[in-house]
Amino acid sequence: MQHANKQEPTRRTILRAGAAAGTATGLSAAGIPGARAANATTTSAPGESRKPPPYPPDVTDTSRCTPEVAALFHRIFTAKSEHDTAAFMAHFSRTNTSYSDACLGVVMSGWQTINTEFTSIFTSAPTDAIAYPLTIVGDTDSATVEFVDSPGFFGQEIRALSSVTFDRDRKITRWVDYWDRRSSLFPSPDASAYPADFNDSEQNADPAVVHAATRLQSAFAAGDAAAAAALMSVDVVHEDMAAHTEVRGQAQVQRYYTRALRHLPYGPGAALLHTEGSRQGGGYEWSTSPAVAPGRRGHTAIGLDAVGRINHLITVYDSSLLSYPAYLSLVGLAAEAPLS
Repeated sequence: MQHANKQEPTRRTILRAGAAAGTATGLSAAGIPGARAANATTTSAPGESRKPPPYPPDVTDTSRCTPEVAALFHRIFTAKSEHDTAAFMAHFSRTNTSYSDACLGVVMSGWQTINTEFTSIFTSAPTDAIAYPLTIVGDTDSATVEFVDSPGFFGQEIRALSSVTFDRDRKITRWVDYWDRRSSLFPSPDASAYPADFNDSEQNADPAVVHAATRLQSAFAAGDAAAAAALMSVDVVHEDMAAHTEVRGQAQVQRYYTRALRHLPYGPGAALLHTEGSRQGGGYEWSTSPAVAPGRRGHTAIGLDAVGRINHLITVYDSSLLSYPAYLSLVGLAAEAPLS
């Protein structure tokens, strides 16, 4: 914890420096649904040769993404793990791009601003600092990526679930990181003003994932557990990265939502803000329920089966916004009611 407190001012200083230049920035991590599949390091675009990644092999689930976007994220995280700013920034649009951190509440716009920040990060990080994707869902229009930043970057391990949007040239036009401060042992956020917009109009999602995300969040916002569960497959898996809970099966998931929805940050009062992904799934960003954390945001990833039913869901938000008793209560809602 001492190491985390030592690292946080440095991280915050970099972010606030970006804000002082007329922008603000977001760093770190991401996360998404799906069982771990040992095919990420062997999947490549047609005709492309690939060297082994500088991060753990066979850790990335690519079962819900296209080979092209799997190869693209392989190059992105290879460059990040090798601290190669030029190679990393080659994936961002020079004319229209932003990188944000929804947990810290900062938005950095413009290629040069992002380049300056990551140059500083990569230069100061120890050589053993790596980042690697765990799950990729989507295609080269837009995708959700779950990834890990090792402690070398920011003093603590960060696991995030990020939304990434590409243009027609497969350059990144929008990247937003979502992670949980409590799980990463980072201090709670300060009282700085939270941005009203994270370039949410920059969208390039398939209609299938937009349709699924809209219906799901509408059911959550209405507190309708049955309607939410009806959108899911019999063997759906629900994961909550912040509350560290996992619920398996449509019947159990519906019982969980019946107990928990009115207490969850994506429940009544929450609203969908942005969607990314393909027919195989993706994710959507949402504003938190005003009763939980006014103005803040979270991110939910969804996997879709062949007929469009949700078969995997994973969500993340900043649980440090909750009091510890409220957090413990949220964790406890995953427990089944006593048997009669």
